[in-house]
Amino acid sequence: MSSSLEPSSSESFSSDVLSQLSSAISARTEAAKNAVVATRFGEGRHLTGLVWQSGVVVVSEQALPRGEEFELVAPGGATVAAKLVGRDASTNIAVLKTDEAIAAPVYTAAQAQVGTLTLTVGADGAGGASARLGMVNLVSGEWHSRRGGLIDRRIVLDIQLASREEGGPVFDAAGGLLGMSTFGPRGQVIVIPHATLARVVPQLVKDGHVSRGWLGVALHAVAVPDALRESADQSSGMMVMSVVEDGPAAQAGIVAGDIILSVDGISANRFRKIARYFGGDSIGRKADVRVIRGGAIVTIQTTIAERRAA
Repeated sequence: MSSSLEPSSSESFSSDVLSQLSSAISARTEAAKNAVVATRFGEGRHLTGLVWQSGVVVVSEQALPRGEEFELVAPGGATVAAKLVGRDASTNIAVLKTDEAIAAPVYTAAQAQVGTLTLTVGADGAGGASARLGMVNLVSGEWHSRRGGLIDRRIVLDIQLASREEGGPVFDAAGGLLGMSTFGPRGQVIVIPHATLARVVPQLVKDGHVSRGWLGVALHAVAVPDALRESADQSSGMMVMSVVEDGPAAQAGIVAGDIILSVDGISANRFRKIARYFGGDSIGRKADVRVIRGGAIVTIQTTIAERRAA
């Protein structure tokens, strides 16, 4: 009895498809090397940066250490000095500007769908790139971060990511840019979408920050006293722990110990919900702040100011 070592037609077809896929991934990764830099910090540590445009590098704000000056390893291995021009914790975007121009690829924005194949690229620290092949696991509409920043879409990937790879570009199978990789809740790998980058990066380059409304208080979630729950029509609120001197709240007469129930009709029973209110369009708006003070519910009018630079 003899057997053949020649692959069957179906096996040959599968082998050809896998070979083509492998070649395509390698080619995409090679092309994507010019989209990433390594941002050095600490002793032998780095994180990945996305070359957004010539001389402008985007990184994950939560991963970037405090500081104003950084050293980048550009594609090919050359070291380049860079300075921080702005960071926005609410959208997890920080922007560095290089002293020497680093050429940026031309990106085409891509739209994610569940099942979309993805190539997530990181910097290897020596001018090369690492790559992760994955898939879009979840897509939903716009959402707000815990700090109140608007993220245009929720995109979750099914991959694991090394900490040094955070902040790299995420491409679809056609080479379109889905956005920047970062770590979300419970260690999920999520994408800051291209649309969010396109909206926030120019603001950071121009102003160094993203304009947001500001009340000038530190808050802590508390339960509404039982005797006031019916009249308050809610079971929780935000206690004012401290008030910034000369801030909007201080000028309006809000004091530490007040329990905020709502701002401009928006319930303060959850921090994320109230944080959404303080977008850039809230600056200058007169708002009625409903608070519990001394066992009574009172309404105080204040004018929302622009958040002060950190």
